[in-house]
Amino acid sequence: MVLALIYNPDTAQTLLKSAATLATQLGKEFGVLSFVDSAEQIASREKELKELLPETTIWVRDSKTTQLEAVCEELDASFLFIQLSDASSIRSHLKACRDLRIPYVLFKDAFAEMDLTKVILPIGFLEEELEKAQFAAAFGRFCGSEIKMLLANDYGSKAATNAERMQSLFDKFDFKYTLEKATKDSFKVEKESVQVAETMNAGLIIVSASRDYGLDDILFGPKEYHVLKKAAIPVLLVNPRGDLYALCD
Repeated sequence: MVLALIYNPDTAQTLLKSAATLATQLGKEFGVLSFVDSAEQIASREKELKELLPETTIWVRDSKTTQLEAVCEELDASFLFIQLSDASSIRSHLKACRDLRIPYVLFKDAFAEMDLTKVILPIGFLEEELEKAQFAAAFGRFCGSEIKMLLANDYGSKAATNAERMQSLFDKFDFKYTLEKATKDSFKVEKESVQVAETMNAGLIIVSASRDYGLDDILFGPKEYHVLKKAAIPVLLVNPRGDLYALCD
């Protein structure tokens, strides 16, 4: 299921269209999730959303007693869109999503409808970079996306090895991909991908979330926070864990 977590239906129309379109492309069901501050508000929120989205499956949960990860597991969600009405909530959402087994997009209200014609895939030296490949391949296979691989400009060979292993997966399917060398190294290639996406008129960037937070991450935000803050298009985040949900076969 492609699940959309929304807070304000009036400003979530572009997110809802993007999520519904992706669900159709992937052959998945589509549903909408909303959180309220107390159990007493559930019925009224359900009524409101069902009136606005009469043909969509709706779930409403009490935020004080329900964790996002648990809801995604309960509903067997395979992909999550999260409405981001306020940039100041990026860090709190990243914290709430750290244990998710599924890819997730923090979708700003100002974004246009998601266009998956071109997808940017920055590649660094960490082994968990490989976990992004299955999702990039899914966009290529089912959404007709061209995958633009952006290889970190490192002295070592680990990033290049990651790119080669990703290409081995991509070559099993029939979609277009290209490989380009970045000007920045693995520590900055994801920030560079924001600029490359704008130049190439891409519609999505796929980024690995941080495995661990250092002191700078705690004080100033992890690398993905800065990418999300700068990006003018959706950013798909993939958590670094070995039991990720397989988006497709």
